[in-house]
Amino acid sequence: VVGVFFFLLGFLIGRSFWNNFIFAIGITVALIPEGMLPTVTLALAMGSQRMAKRKALIKTLTSVETLGSVTVICTDKTGTLTQNKMTATKVWTIDGEEKARESLLKIAYLCNNARLIEGQYRGDPTEAALLKTARETIGDFKGERIAEIPFDSDRKMMTTLNIVEGRMFAFSKGAMEGLLPLCSAIFINGNKDLMDETIRRKINDEYHSMMDSGLRVLAFAYKEIENRNALSVISNELKNKNSSHITHHPLRISSEEIETDMVFAGLAGLEDPPRSEVPDAIRKCHEAGIKVIMITGDASRTAVAIAKEIELVKGNPVVIEGNEFIRMSDKELREKLSEKEVIFARMTPKHKMRVVSILKEEGEVVAVTGDGVNDAPALKKADIGIAMGISGTDVAKEASDMVLLDDNFATIVNAVEEGRTVYENIKKFITYIFASNIPEAVPYLAYILLKIPLPLTIIQILAVDLGTDMLPALALGAEKPMPGIMKQPPRKIQERLLNFSLISRAYLFLGPIEAAACMFGFFYVMLSGGWRWGEM
Repeated sequence: VVGVFFFLLGFLIGRSFWNNFIFAIGITVALIPEGMLPTVTLALAMGSQRMAKRKALIKTLTSVETLGSVTVICTDKTGTLTQNKMTATKVWTIDGEEKARESLLKIAYLCNNARLIEGQYRGDPTEAALLKTARETIGDFKGERIAEIPFDSDRKMMTTLNIVEGRMFAFSKGAMEGLLPLCSAIFINGNKDLMDETIRRKINDEYHSMMDSGLRVLAFAYKEIENRNALSVISNELKNKNSSHITHHPLRISSEEIETDMVFAGLAGLEDPPRSEVPDAIRKCHEAGIKVIMITGDASRTAVAIAKEIELVKGNPVVIEGNEFIRMSDKELREKLSEKEVIFARMTPKHKMRVVSILKEEGEVVAVTGDGVNDAPALKKADIGIAMGISGTDVAKEASDMVLLDDNFATIVNAVEEGRTVYENIKKFITYIFASNIPEAVPYLAYILLKIPLPLTIIQILAVDLGTDMLPALALGAEKPMPGIMKQPPRKIQERLLNFSLISRAYLFLGPIEAAACMFGFFYVMLSGGWRWGEM
């Protein structure tokens, strides 16, 4: 449009067709920033490369820029805020006797899918920690497993059926609130005794005390199965097959028969220390105006204790547990999410999707972490889905926009910082490229209006735009983060890259200064060579 306008303008002031044609082409080439597209692409690629060096693998280039506008980070606790190095630091029984402690550790040993392979404990970190503690305390213990009711996020417990010394037992471990109601007796002073309200209160008090210390607490229980027919059949099969392990034997015993009237054995507390760099990363988030929400499967008291330790919360946060979350309406959830400090406890992966959806409806730019198959919908729904590179499943990685190579929350904050830096750097080199358009256009205006020799040819303009302009622009795109970049609020996702401030700085301030300097140099050289005004 600009080229056609100046082409017609040339005719009005009496210039020839070819002069007007050269003038129109020159103005068009001068005003089109040919180097901007490759420079922006290269800047985003360089940004993703820098992030990869900081353990954040970006899957799509546009995610680099989106990271800079994140307003909320929904993060898991285990392995992201903590080290995922579980250690069983406390084993509690009602009487504190060694016999009761050994009984609990036998349950922990047999009701366990972790294994010791080549000197390394392999399996779920929680189960590996329990197996290690049990082996180091009571040594290897034999018990033939004949069936299993696996753990799931709704029941929050698992049960195995084992034959120990010719007797069949059900061994269970899981969340306290799920397991204790199934128990009608307790192992105390070496015997089985009836459970009463006083004992239940004592167990609950200890449970709360352990959680307040930041421990992940599991309850343990057992039950002897009085099913002689099933026991006889299994014993014969084990004898005939010389097998040490039958995983899923078709027993005619219902789960209700197994997981009722159990004997409570005690509690085990597992410590997963927070990552040392997390408190500083969370402090950066608070300074940057980014809200951090913890979503964990652990109990609320454990979650709050860890949150206070890493300085995620300072006062009394809003704590929402899974059962309450399910009953809560969207309106109530919105009100809760508007609070400054929010923690979700006893949550399952499928709940994340609803949290992300509500936050996005409220206009937030959401980053969410996940590592399991069930986390994939939430990762896909979020503006930035972040998968765990070490513990994450292939499905989670496929659904995500970014993969943490070290599973560390601090890496997310580093990536946000890089995202903000890339955006600011793009603004810098776009200003630079646009500013150079003015000194390219002014010579053509002077050529047609002042009737002077053409100072700059079209080929020279292309050489400047695609050659000399790109290297300085890339240098601007590779600049390091400014010291205060994480103390600014997140930019709005609707904010335009090419706003009035940027264009006016380029075209009305920097551009005219460059044009004046260029034309001064041109006229100085021409006059020094003997040129006189009016000569073409």
